[in-house]
Amino acid sequence: MIQLSLSDFSKMEKVERLNMINSCTGYKSANLIATKSIDGKPNVAIFSSITHLGSDPALIGFIVRPITVPRDTYKNIKETGYFTVNHIRSSMIADAHHTSANYESGVSEFDKTQLQEEYKPNILTPFVKGSPVQLYCKYVNEYYIKENNTIHVIASIENLFYDPDLKHEDGWLQLDKAQVVTLNGLDGYCLPQLIDRYHYARKDTATQSFLK
Repeated sequence: MIQLSLSDFSKMEKVERLNMINSCTGYKSANLIATKSIDGKPNVAIFSSITHLGSDPALIGFIVRPITVPRDTYKNIKETGYFTVNHIRSSMIADAHHTSANYESGVSEFDKTQLQEEYKPNILTPFVKGSPVQLYCKYVNEYYIKENNTIHVIASIENLFYDPDLKHEDGWLQLDKAQVVTLNGLDGYCLPQLIDRYHYARKDTATQSFLK
C-alpha cells in the first residue's frame, strides 16, 4: 500500500490533490438539483454531496461550496424555499456533467444541454425529465462549516416521485434497475449493480440474505 501524509497532500499539484481526495472516500451520489429563481429563471446543477439524514421526518442534506462566487442553486433555494433532486440515468451523464460548467449567473443549464424541464401539478419548481427518482424538497435550515467556508443545507422531502418498476413490496427502491449512476471522485461516472440484500442484522445471528 502507498502511504500519503498531510504534508504529502500539501506538496501535490492542485488537480492531482483534488482528484485524490475526492475519490479516496468512496462512491458518492450523483444527482441533479433543479431550482427556479424568484423571477422564474430555471437552473439545474449536478451535486455529489446529497445524503440521507433521516426518514421520520424525511430529511436530506447537501453541501454548498463557498459563496464567494455566485451560486444560483443556493440563491434560488434561499429565495423560493424549494428545489428538486433528480437521479441521473446512465444515458444522461454527459449532459449532467456539463451542468458543472462555470456559466454566468442567470444562465440556465437547461438551455445549454439536452436536459429538459418537467413540471408536476401544483409545483412551480422544475424537475428533470427522464429522471427515474425525483424528490421535491423544502429548505429547512443550514449550518455554516467554518473549517472550509461551506454550508450544509438541510431540507425536507415534501413529495417523492419514482418509476413503479423500482419498488419492492417493503418499499425499497432498486436503483440499478433504472441504471442510476454514482460518482467516483469528481468526474468518474459508475453504474452500480445489486449484489445482494440482507435482513436487519442481529447480534449472534448469522447474516441472512433476501435473495438467496
